[in-house]
Amino acid sequence: MTGGPVGVGLIGAGTISDTYLENLTGFPDVEVRMVSDLDVARAAAQAEKYGVPASGTAADLLADPRIEVVVNLTIPVAHVEVGLSALDAGKHVWAEKPLGMDRPSARKLLDRAREKGLRVASAPDTVLGAGLQTMRRLVDDGRIGVPQSGLALFQSPGPESWHPAPEFLFQPGAGPLLDIGPYYLTALVLMMGPVSRVTATGGRGRDVRVIGSGPRAGTEFAVTVPTTVSALLEFRRGGSAQVLFSFDSALRRTTLELTGTLGSLVLPDPNRFDGTGRLHLLGADEPVGVPAEGHTASRGTGVLELARAIRAGRPERASGELAYHVLDMMLAMEEAVAAGHTVEVESTVDIPPPLEAGWDPNERTL
Repeated sequence: MTGGPVGVGLIGAGTISDTYLENLTGFPDVEVRMVSDLDVARAAAQAEKYGVPASGTAADLLADPRIEVVVNLTIPVAHVEVGLSALDAGKHVWAEKPLGMDRPSARKLLDRAREKGLRVASAPDTVLGAGLQTMRRLVDDGRIGVPQSGLALFQSPGPESWHPAPEFLFQPGAGPLLDIGPYYLTALVLMMGPVSRVTATGGRGRDVRVIGSGPRAGTEFAVTVPTTVSALLEFRRGGSAQVLFSFDSALRRTTLELTGTLGSLVLPDPNRFDGTGRLHLLGADEPVGVPAEGHTASRGTGVLELARAIRAGRPERASGELAYHVLDMMLAMEEAVAAGHTVEVESTVDIPPPLEAGWDPNERTL
């Protein structure tokens, strides 16, 4: 199609689909045309709840010629398989994080898209929110000088106390590194550029956890991935960042900071789309608050930005290549934890320009 709203279909009608559907059904430049799931009754319920005209299986969705972009909200282990099916059906893909479970399969997904002249973009799209985009423009404008170092901390007791089915969050493809890390690491890459190598350590606080809520409360399950990872990142442009991701901490903390030659910047929570930053300049007595400037939409923003990029024939900002570089970094961290030495990050990525402050998801542009 060459004009009008971009047709969208969702594969996966789980918990995260609520936020996507709430937003995407309100953006005038996209039109949600179908919801699919292995549980077709669940897909039908979500479609009815958000006024989507059709529901069914993934095969039904992929056969619909009106759907141009598939939003892949399946579990991590299925991301690449579902994405390849969508590409083979001639659809562009928006993938939930992580892009894949390993480098070869994720690379295969991106290469297949290139062969077919299609796009793969990926979460997190929090980096397109007004909070982090305001900070990105400030960094690009030189307000903190040349970035020299970063600090990212995410500490929590873990999601099993509130999530009714948390097992997958403690299995390969998740853990605090692959589940939470993309928010912080993507933001750091956008601010400081691609990473060249990593050094890391980590481990599991407990081998068994207990579901704390929902119909299966009290059920024990095994933990198979590190639940605390600490790493040092070195950037190709120069500079470094220290990061810590933990599901083992009674202390809850979210921190993202950058320090440059002229000052330091405290960024808002990278798992949110809004928030106020703080700018600390050398020689100044007090920090300056930096409120978010721009739109207030949340998850689904990346799908919309992809749709507009497709129509405009320009690169999308939350690209598959960006997601691949972040995946490469995270896998390198896992390898560094296991091997006990520094691991090179082979991939790189071109950093996209920031969104304009006036970018409006609620504007009809197509």
